[in-house]
Amino acid sequence: MPSVLIVDDEINIRRMLRGFLEGEGFRVTEAEDGGAGVEKAVTEDPDVVLLDLAMPRLDGLTALERLVERKPRLPVVMMSGRATLQDAVSATRLGAFQFLEKPLTPEAVLSTVNGAVELRRALEQSEPPVTTADIVGSSQAMERVRQRIAQAAPTEARVLITGESGTGKELVAAAIHHMSRRARGPLVRVNSAAIPRELIESEMFGHERGAFTGAISRRRGRFEQADGGTLFLDEVADLSPDAQAKLLRALETGQIQRVGGTRALAVDVRVVAATNADLRAATEASRFREDLFYRLNVLPIQVPPLRSRPEDIPELVAHLMERLRLRQGMKPPEVGRDGVAAMTRYHWPGNVRELANVCERLAILHARGHVGEDQVMELLPGSARQPRSLTDQLDMFERGRIEAALKAADGSVAEAARALETDRANLYRRMRRLGITR
Repeated sequence: MPSVLIVDDEINIRRMLRGFLEGEGFRVTEAEDGGAGVEKAVTEDPDVVLLDLAMPRLDGLTALERLVERKPRLPVVMMSGRATLQDAVSATRLGAFQFLEKPLTPEAVLSTVNGAVELRRALEQSEPPVTTADIVGSSQAMERVRQRIAQAAPTEARVLITGESGTGKELVAAAIHHMSRRARGPLVRVNSAAIPRELIESEMFGHERGAFTGAISRRRGRFEQADGGTLFLDEVADLSPDAQAKLLRALETGQIQRVGGTRALAVDVRVVAATNADLRAATEASRFREDLFYRLNVLPIQVPPLRSRPEDIPELVAHLMERLRLRQGMKPPEVGRDGVAAMTRYHWPGNVRELANVCERLAILHARGHVGEDQVMELLPGSARQPRSLTDQLDMFERGRIEAALKAADGSVAEAARALETDRANLYRRMRRLGITR
């Protein structure tokens, strides 16, 4: 349940806001002056602070300054009924998330608080710092990924991370951010597939009050939130044509324009994009702008599927079990060699995300016990429970070799065929038989 701290010397304002926000599912605490508000923010760590501008003893701007110093990632919303333009400018420069004018309306409060909670969650997801040391796997494929991250991170170049769902593209993006000169700035994530298409432009670039039905207050978009840091655009292939055009303009000019706005805003943002789609094929089919593809694809990083690096599975299982122990206080089981071998034989269509799910279920069902092949097979799909035939094993080996060759050749079938010492027609036939696409 998200939490809100209300700091206002007027008890009626606090009661009104508390009643409304608790009715919307928020946990609410109060403070009657700026000094008490700062202390409560430090000790209780709310998700959002609603801070009045004019208060006795410690005014709102001074309290905001102290909050920014002591809790730099805590979104603070300023409130006032007598604010001047200079007050609003000062609050924004000090780091206020937004400025609300009294009398407050429920719609404006709810929209602003929800936006601030989203920002807090995005900032929290970037913690703790991630480096290449946190990327598990000793295979040559993962060594190449770590090497590419180390090359990309110190630069300002845009990076396009590709790979199947569940392979760890988000982890790669976080490592690039935290190993860059922007590590002190925010890492803001946007999942393009999870946002309705009609709202994606507002989410990315913000909107002005009255820009559309429901836009009851000005809202900063993810580009503004990421100013000075990194913007991670996940599932970038799902952007609408209009959003693609605006993104291209932002990349070319370093400026954005809020929906309904009339002036350009300068932003200092490094964009790291990711997709599980074939963007090159999407450009050929006119579903994705070719000019935007080349803007994003300055430094490509391909994250391999788990089935192409089965030698990493024992290390991943040990890492995932230890993470469950440290983060959730679980008492994970001991996974025997036959249990690890069973996991290594499985195809893992859901990649590392599916492996993590199986490990968590094993930790719950067999806490402090022993896990062998039988216990693992109980949790895998029916086809995985049957002993693999020689044909299945050969297909798995062949699929892994072909996919690895295609990745090394950046999707070029001709180059992959040369690397595998076969002709292109034969490779195409084998790819069709195994269901492999470029």
